[in-house]
Amino acid sequence: MVEKIMIVDDDVETLRLVGLMLQRQGYEIVAANNGTQAIGMARSEKPDLIVLDVMMPDIDGYQVTNELRKDPELADTPILMFTAKSQVDDKVAGYDAGVDDYLTKPVHPAELIAHIKALLSRTRVRQPVPPLAVGGYVIGIVGCKGGLGSSTLALNLAASYAQTTKSDVVAVEIKPGQGTWATELGFAVSEGLGSLLKLKPAEIKPNIVEQNLTSTAFGVRLLLSSNLSLGTDYNALVDNLLAIINNLTQLSPLIILDIGTPFLPGFDKICSVCKEIYVITEPQPNTIKRTKILFEELRTIGSGVGRMIYLVLYNRVRSDVQLTSVQVSELMGGTPITMMVPPAPELAYQAIIKQAPLINIQPDGLVAQQIGQLAKIVQSHMSK
Repeated sequence: MVEKIMIVDDDVETLRLVGLMLQRQGYEIVAANNGTQAIGMARSEKPDLIVLDVMMPDIDGYQVTNELRKDPELADTPILMFTAKSQVDDKVAGYDAGVDDYLTKPVHPAELIAHIKALLSRTRVRQPVPPLAVGGYVIGIVGCKGGLGSSTLALNLAASYAQTTKSDVVAVEIKPGQGTWATELGFAVSEGLGSLLKLKPAEIKPNIVEQNLTSTAFGVRLLLSSNLSLGTDYNALVDNLLAIINNLTQLSPLIILDIGTPFLPGFDKICSVCKEIYVITEPQPNTIKRTKILFEELRTIGSGVGRMIYLVLYNRVRSDVQLTSVQVSELMGGTPITMMVPPAPELAYQAIIKQAPLINIQPDGLVAQQIGQLAKIVQSHMSK
């Protein structure tokens, strides 16, 4: 079947040229010259992909995207934002609104065609993920490799949010056989996740998940994972992990997942149920290259609807042997850094000794302040 592409631009010449270019590639074309018309036409035409300009006389491309993402029949439709605006903030605004890809005018026809084909290809191969129950807001913390600090960030972000908002938070080591929190925090039992993984997905119910959560003195409930991988059937994990997350959304307004690396079974499906993903990295060239690949992959996973992806820079070495934040952002193709965690080896040592989150060791310190700012960002997103 011929795929239908809708082009939205207030410039008639752009509509004509892009439309002709795509027709020559065998696509069916429909066109709109303002935002209001685009919304109505998208609902009636049900295009397979939308090429959308930002600057239009009535409502801009960001507002059009927001409206389309509210429509269940259009929520999964890929949107390529095609515009003359090239500032990083403009691109971030586009991705936050739900745009799948972004090209800056002028663009070579071959590049435009390549991006459109890639978006349509990803849409064809998307695997459906069972929808989450209406309830909790799910955040994932990931890194391109182990040892970057995803566990530290997940735990401390949860603690900061709980202490700042006085509301319930559940933090999850969603990594079977790779748990660290039980040892770090002095808990004797770390089989919460493991116990749930022994059940069939249909047997996982909110009350069963509740029984496997561990309460803490810093206001966060934890679903802990063992650090023993022996006996884990990794091929049977995905449905169980999704069932656990789904049930957690009925138990807490905020669920923070320590996902870790892309090597987790079902990584794509777990990321697809997250409203926000924080990608943690370090200011080293090879790590940044791998992080950029991961960042692009995360933008293609699942429907991408409403998902926000942010970059967190974790500095743990001397500043004279690492990239600057400006260099990191440039290597990431202009991706802004949402937060930087400063080096704090002394705090990390004290946290291990006192078996507490980093932010509780020095509540007024820079680390606590930075993670507190991130907690406020999360709170603002949840309130929208």
